[in-house]
Amino acid sequence: DVIKHNGKLVPRAVKNWIDRYESSQRPATCELIMCIFEACGAKYNIDEDLLDEINVDEVVLELVSQAKAGDVEDFVTSKQKDLRGFKDNLTLFWDTFVLECQNGPLFDEQLMEMCINFVTALSWQVKKNTPPRHFRHVSTLIGLQLATSFVTVAKTLSQSRETKQRQLIAEEKKKRKDAARIESLNKVLSQTHDKITKIEGMIQAIIRGLFMHRYRDVDVDFRVACVKAIGGWVISYPSYFLNDLYLKYIGWTLSDKNVAVRKSSIEALRAIYEIDDNVPSMALFTQRFSNRMIELADDVDISVAVSAIGLFKQLLRHQLIKDVSPLYDLLIDESPSIRHAVGQLVYEQMIAVPNAEEGEDSDKSDVQLKRLLTILKDFASDPILSDYVIDAVWEEMKAMQDWKCLISMLLDDSENQELTDVDIASLCRVLGGSAKRSVGEKLVPTIDSRKATLTKAQKEAFESSKKKLTTAMIKPHPKLLRKYLADKSKVCYIVEIMQHMNLDLYSLKQQEQSCISSLELTRDAFFKHGDRKTLQTCVNTLVFCASETKADLQDAAQRVLKETTDEVIRKLRSAIEHAGETEDDYSLTVNLRRLQHLQLAMPINNEELYKDLLTLLEDFSDLEDEAVQLDLTNIFLYVIWYLKSIDHDNPDENQLTSLITKRSTLYKHLETQMDNVISSFSDGQTKSLLSSTICTIFSDLCSLFSKEKLSSTKIERLGFSPSSERLEKFWELCELRLSVPDSDDDDMEVEREEEADYFSQKDIVITSAAKLVAHEMIPKDFIGSEIISHYVLHGKGVEETIKQLILVFKKNMKSQELCSLYLDAMKKAYSRHLEDDEEAKPKSFELCKELANRLSATFSGFARNIHRPSILKLVRNGVEHAFEDTPTQLSFLEACVLPFLQRLAAADIRDIIENVQSRVNDDDVDQDPTGWRPYQTFLEHLQERVSKTEAPGQ
Repeated sequence: DVIKHNGKLVPRAVKNWIDRYESSQRPATCELIMCIFEACGAKYNIDEDLLDEINVDEVVLELVSQAKAGDVEDFVTSKQKDLRGFKDNLTLFWDTFVLECQNGPLFDEQLMEMCINFVTALSWQVKKNTPPRHFRHVSTLIGLQLATSFVTVAKTLSQSRETKQRQLIAEEKKKRKDAARIESLNKVLSQTHDKITKIEGMIQAIIRGLFMHRYRDVDVDFRVACVKAIGGWVISYPSYFLNDLYLKYIGWTLSDKNVAVRKSSIEALRAIYEIDDNVPSMALFTQRFSNRMIELADDVDISVAVSAIGLFKQLLRHQLIKDVSPLYDLLIDESPSIRHAVGQLVYEQMIAVPNAEEGEDSDKSDVQLKRLLTILKDFASDPILSDYVIDAVWEEMKAMQDWKCLISMLLDDSENQELTDVDIASLCRVLGGSAKRSVGEKLVPTIDSRKATLTKAQKEAFESSKKKLTTAMIKPHPKLLRKYLADKSKVCYIVEIMQHMNLDLYSLKQQEQSCISSLELTRDAFFKHGDRKTLQTCVNTLVFCASETKADLQDAAQRVLKETTDEVIRKLRSAIEHAGETEDDYSLTVNLRRLQHLQLAMPINNEELYKDLLTLLEDFSDLEDEAVQLDLTNIFLYVIWYLKSIDHDNPDENQLTSLITKRSTLYKHLETQMDNVISSFSDGQTKSLLSSTICTIFSDLCSLFSKEKLSSTKIERLGFSPSSERLEKFWELCELRLSVPDSDDDDMEVEREEEADYFSQKDIVITSAAKLVAHEMIPKDFIGSEIISHYVLHGKGVEETIKQLILVFKKNMKSQELCSLYLDAMKKAYSRHLEDDEEAKPKSFELCKELANRLSATFSGFARNIHRPSILKLVRNGVEHAFEDTPTQLSFLEACVLPFLQRLAAADIRDIIENVQSRVNDDDVDQDPTGWRPYQTFLEHLQERVSKTEAPGQ
């Protein structure tokens, strides 16, 4: 009762038991053993007169029989409020018992032998009878705690033995030896040694009888408990456990299939390697398992990978491994946790580490920055990967916020400057990235777009960083812009810094002219270059300054922005006027691009320019794809800004009429271009950027002007719905774009010449389609299954989009409709597999299986019971589809139906077996055994599933 309900009374209960034991051993021994049974929820009385003759196996068999009859309780998993502390109280009781008895009953061999025998028997098979899970759970808790407490006692005794040994040696060295004291010390040493031997024997009994079975138990909790226990034993009692005989168990569990077990193993090793004295004894273990430790840094589970990186760092600290290159790839991992963990390690091992050649200067900012630039050389060709590396080490590397040092290195024109052009480009990227991080902005985009909630302290810290950045940049910023104005790989990062500065400080420090100079140089950079990154950065900076500055400075910023806009319009209209006169329409393309970035940031209210943009599409049929793409985008942006300008509560009818005309004109051009691009795919031309743009604009136009969305509003006149034929064309274009590998795109070079994008064209296309379905702009059954069929085909970006779409479906659809949608999606994916050539079929078959696994996983937990009838119908319809064309489509059973059967009960599976067998003629199977092999495999899986489910004790 004390263990079940009141842990505070455990110490007193143990002392009372010791008193009873000292008075009468046999009744107290029986009481202690029966306490083990009661902890398992069973009752069994032991006659003290028959204690010596008791048969452990027979008693355990009786307890197992009680469990099978349902006559036992499970205190471990009980939901009763007063049993919440049962496990903690149970381990506390046995820990207190061992520690209190270490000077008495603990060394009563009969008592401890019987306890250990019963504990190990309750955790393992007895005559092929497996105890129920909670018996194993209780006995494992008791057994591991006993071993842990024994280790504590053994450690204390070992320390006592060492002390007495030193005293004996000291006494024997004296000239006048005290014979009586030497004899006394020898006697105590002998007694202590005997006790240690007995304790180690008890530890061995538990390891052999319990640990060696439970560390590989099917139950994850048992495996985790065993790993944690042996890790603690090694640290507490290294003289006994710090050897390969015991360390190997931790090494083996590094490869466990369960995340919690792998993480427990890593944490145990980290604690062991943390103690320097342990390392020499682990040489053989390290040699044997170091490769696996390194592999875990790239584990599929983020928490395991982060923990393994910490272990990797300890191996480096002890110089057990010297090569950090395996971790280089993890600097650009998608997980921020992994990136930052590796960044910390790389900083400590490669950037902050003292260098004998550099002497006292190794801690200087410029030295550390040069080391960082050496690392960035490996990623210089990819700006995105460079951002990942900078983000990874930023938190550890304070030199990245040494603005004066960064500026000095960039402005240094001396002959002693050791930096190459690639280094300077990377240094500009470091300056821009560090400025962004210092004010709390993300350097690397994440899928989670939610804005972080900042505490008051964080806000103050970011404001302080912004002030420091601004103070350092006010005067040198124009100098940096002038120096690197002609280099697009550098100037955009310098321009962007103004967006992270406190612009009020320009006025406070009377440096308005410096701000105006920076703005004018930003305008010059805008017209100097034509790449997307530079244009976007310059426009955003000019718009930011025009809105965030005050008084005269704001007037100056708005003047520069207006001059920029007017110049773009002038240049573009001139380019349109001379379009087609030369083969190279660079001026037209670059000014369309400039207009696009201006319109993305602000409205351009120029009706004449809008008409010129329409003329360009109508009068010139041989425009380059990029010019068409940019022209469509600019017309679309003009229409959207026009829509935004309308007062939705009190609209002007003339404005509505004008907007309807503009929308209809744009839609007509979209239809024409969509048909042209589809035809070009048939001719072997893959127009990636243009097709993606058409899909995006079509989706956005349908969403913004949705008839259903605008009905019952004052602007419902604007609403329209695309025809089903046009929707089919839209999805045809989406699929054509998705079918083209990125490496085969005919216009990918355009993208590579500019800054790379974090999101691929395929992400954009699938998002366009998913948006229409999710927002019910088109019926779910129209292309819902088509979209889902692409779930696992195009990378994580597409995966995440479709995953979110499925969540919308689950929320809004009935179970039967959802399963029908899933089945249609799998049919489409399987149909593509059948159309593949023989070389591609193995991979596409695995992708079909992966799709089915992902979809079936949405019915995990309680959901499988709720959706059971629908899942059963899906399986039956899937079986029917597989038998529509035998034996060609039989592999559909294994690829797409089998994963859903894992969600059904044995009775349902037996029904499916009968259904499948009733469809088969044995003669057909015998005539074509190879073709019917998928059917046989499917049937074997089902029968195995039924046998496992119905096996005794499962």
